[in-house]
Amino acid sequence: MLNNLTGWHFVIILFVVLLLFGGPKLPGLARSVGQSMKILKTELRTDPVNADENAHATPRADQGHTADGSGTATHP
Repeated sequence: MLNNLTGWHFVIILFVVLLLFGGPKLPGLARSVGQSMKILKTELRTDPVNADENAHATPRADQGHTADGSGTATHP
């Protein structure tokens, strides 16, 4: 569907965006999109080593596992 878009299509889309949002609002809109992309990039750049360690963390004793491995925890 997007393969058939040409330069004229983008010009028309830009013209419609200008009509809808107006000239004064476009810099603020572009700034907010840029900030959102910056936040997304920093969130995607997580340390894979830390993410792997968090995924395979050993369960704590207060999560329902006992020392004998029965899975039945008794709380005093």
